[in-house]
Amino acid sequence: MNLLESLRISWRSIRGHKLRSTLTTLGVIIGVAAVITFVTLGTGLEAGIIGDISPDDQRNVYTWAASPENSGQGPLAGAQPVFTQRDASEVANLSGVEDAYVYTQVPGQSVTYGNKTVARQGGFIATGAGYLDDDEIAEGRRFSGGSTSLENGSIEAVLNPAMAGLFDRNVSVGDTLTIGAFQGLQVDVAVVGILENSDSRSAFEGFGPSPRLYIPADFQLIANAGEQPRYIALIAEAPTRSDADIEQVKTVTREYLTGPESDAGERATNQDLEFDLQTSTELIGQLEDVLNLLQNFIVGIAGISLLVGSIGIANIMLVSVTERTREIGIMKAVGAQRRDILGLFIVEAIILGVLGAILGTALGLLAGYVVAGYIGIPWVFPVRWTAIAIVVGIAVGVLAGLYPAWSASRTDPIDALRYE
Repeated sequence: MNLLESLRISWRSIRGHKLRSTLTTLGVIIGVAAVITFVTLGTGLEAGIIGDISPDDQRNVYTWAASPENSGQGPLAGAQPVFTQRDASEVANLSGVEDAYVYTQVPGQSVTYGNKTVARQGGFIATGAGYLDDDEIAEGRRFSGGSTSLENGSIEAVLNPAMAGLFDRNVSVGDTLTIGAFQGLQVDVAVVGILENSDSRSAFEGFGPSPRLYIPADFQLIANAGEQPRYIALIAEAPTRSDADIEQVKTVTREYLTGPESDAGERATNQDLEFDLQTSTELIGQLEDVLNLLQNFIVGIAGISLLVGSIGIANIMLVSVTERTREIGIMKAVGAQRRDILGLFIVEAIILGVLGAILGTALGLLAGYVVAGYIGIPWVFPVRWTAIAIVVGIAVGVLAGLYPAWSASRTDPIDALRYE
């Protein structure tokens, strides 16, 4: 019996039991779909995060202070407010440093525009004007910052499109918002700029189009009733993205912060904190490690589903052998060899495995596309994993069909012909 004939007979058997064949492949479909979906999302999330790093951001050195047990746990893990504006000014004047500014996340409760108030937990970022680049502004300009603007009673703010679109009518340059910060503080801010997109700007901000409002770092003077505020991070810029320039910034920044003139160094010493200095690339690397760990965990769970699917195929193939005992006897009586019967049932198991892999891959790609679009990350076609899914489908079919095929090939033709 040639391969084409085996395929024809196997396909006829599968089509003759559509519901049973569908249920048989369901385990493979679910397993492969889970792998493809989460690999697609993981790859898209990784591409989205890396794509959000602008060339200017790649020359930044991010610094925060945390206890030693928080080391290596991600951006701002355990970060304590230790930096002052004076620290940023001193670092900006160091050799090899282009600019430096502080950064902190302001606890927020609400944003009001017109007659609508939107609850907003987080999303307010107080930092230096240098944190926003001119080429990132789609409308208006960066805020000027500085104490002068506070003395004049004018607090400027820049919004990303996600924040601007929270209201019935999009916020535009020139509008005034009222932000509700901690302890019931209500402050009016004048919108002077809108960013060009809603994507995250740096590893500090996570990923995705989350609403964000940027205000000058001196806003903290209002919150602290005039007392010197402290910030959770300090960002120093290198003049270029070269490794030498970035390492120079790291070196001089660490030397200053651990020296006697640093406000942050004194507080960090008193609280037994250590400084962590990392580039955006290094921060993204930590996020990628977490994503890979999660992806491997999901693939392991999906592997269990594939194992269940292979058991289902083996079980149904054994049932099929029993149902077709008389048919096997007739084939042997007219000259079919053991290898013909063996090949016939293996081919049928392979077809079930491949069908499960193809349907699972299609379902996984569709689910990945829908979810990626919903959460706002790029959809990336996982070529390697698609190929792996097909190979796994064939392997599952072969392994699950070996014993049933061997059992069918050893059927005695006389007993088979007498079987009712």
